[in-house]
This record gives sequence, C-alpha cells and structure tokens, in this order.
Amino acid sequence: MSAENHNRAYDPHQVLLTEARKRPELWRLVAGLGIVAVVIFTLNAILFTMVASLGSAEWATEFLTGSSPSALLVVLASFIFATLGVTLAARLIQRRSLASIIGPQTVALLQFWRVMRALALLAIILLALPPYDLGAPLIANLPLSRWLVLLPLSLVAVLIQTSAEEILFRGYIQQGLAARFRSPLIWMGLPSLLFAAGHYSPATAGENASLVAAWALAFGLLAADLTARAGTLGPAIALHFFNNFVALLVISLPDSLSGLALYHLPYEVSDTEAIRPWLLVDFALMIVGWLTARMVLKR
Repeated sequence: MSAENHNRAYDPHQVLLTEARKRPELWRLVAGLGIVAVVIFTLNAILFTMVASLGSAEWATEFLTGSSPSALLVVLASFIFATLGVTLAARLIQRRSLASIIGPQTVALLQFWRVMRALALLAIILLALPPYDLGAPLIANLPLSRWLVLLPLSLVAVLIQTSAEEILFRGYIQQGLAARFRSPLIWMGLPSLLFAAGHYSPATAGENASLVAAWALAFGLLAADLTARAGTLGPAIALHFFNNFVALLVISLPDSLSGLALYHLPYEVSDTEAIRPWLLVDFALMIVGWLTARMVLKR
C-alpha cells in the first residue's frame, strides 16, 4: 500500500484529532500524563490501604496477584482510576471531554458490537477445529455454576480494564502525539512501546518477559491501526475486551490474574518451554482477530 493510500485509510482518525489539535503542545500531553500518574498512584494507594486494613493478610496477597474472584474483580475495576485520570487531565490541560477521546458515541458503540459479533463467530469456528485438548489437560478453577453467577460482574470488570487501557494508550496518548506529529511511526509507535513496557515483568515471566512485551507491542500497533481506521476507540476496545475475556475469564495462567477463570493452564508464564509455543499461537490469533476487525470496518 502506498503512503498516500495508507493516509487515506487513516482519514477517520482526523475526527479524533479535532479537539486535540486545538491545544497540541507536547508539554500539555506530558503534564496530562503526570496528572494521570498521580491519580492512579494516589487512588491505588488508598485502595490498597483499605484492603490491608479491612481484610486479612491472605486477602491482601490475593489482591496483589488477583488469585481469587473477589480480589481480581477489585483489581480489574480499579483500572477505572486510569479513566478518571485521563478525564481530569484532558479537562484541565486540553479542555477536552472524555467523549472526544473515545469518538462519536453512537458510531463507537456500533463498531464495538459489530467487531464483537465477528470475533465471537471467529471463536466458535476456531473451537470447532482441532486440536481439541489445547495440547495439555486444563485444570478446573471455578465450578461452572459459580463462574456463570460471577460472569456479569466479570464482564463489566474486564470492560472497565480494557476500555481504560485503550482510552489511555490509543486515545489520550495517541491523539496527543498525532495532533503534533504526522508520522504514524510516532503516534502509533510511542504509545505501543509504552504499552509494551507496562507488560514487561521479568519477576513474573522470567525468560519469557521479552516475548510477552513483544506481544504487547504488536497488540498496541494493531489496536492503534484499528483506531485510526475507525475514527473511534470502539473496535480497539472490542479486540482488547475479547482477548482479555478469553485470557482472564476462560483459560488463564495460574500465577497471575487467575481468580475469575473457568480453567487454568497446567503451567506458569515463567515456564519457558511450555509457554513460548502458545505465545506464538496467541500472536497468530491476535493477527486473525485484527484482520477480522478490519473486514468488519470495511463494510
């Protein structure tokens, strides 16, 4: 695809930049991110203090790892602090609303549901294909009845978490950079690198930490592409929500954010030999999901 055609494909992104371009100075973006960081840190510190004072030491540990249903619900819901931080920063520094960052709400919702339906159909097709055992016997985590009872709350919590990350990275940061720089290498690349840095955790992932970060970098670039093509955050939130629904609520790794999953994998994220093949599979599925969303947006 030529540069000219690529730019035309990203024409819808201009809708998201209308308000951002009124105050495009980089110092505003940096100051805004400072406000976001202060809000997140302060509210999380208050939350953890409450958890430590009201609950047992065991529950505080569960909270840090998301290893029980109640703990993970709280952890995921706490991502609303990022959305609150972005809302405050955008209002104070750029005089923007959260709605202007998400994009036209009716269009965003329509795109979200269209992409979600397509991804759900894709999942059904993939489940009907071999192999049927995912390469290893899964370990039951929650009884199906309890999982179903928790599912409405779980879905809301995952939506809060995924939308918060998209609002911050593909919304606030991406738009702030795109208002100042024309090159997608900057306004797509820098937020994706920050997103990848946030997923780099050698303490948890061991030798797989770089691969996990590379996966996050690729996901950030694909979500940024969808946002630029759609003119709203709807498709990116849908792709992120669908990915985390599977990874957090259906089949999760047992050592981190595992409390709400129906099943656990029989190995941990630091298990190099076992995890690496599945990271490659997950990467391939991410590409297929992105292409599916692209097809939906072309209709």
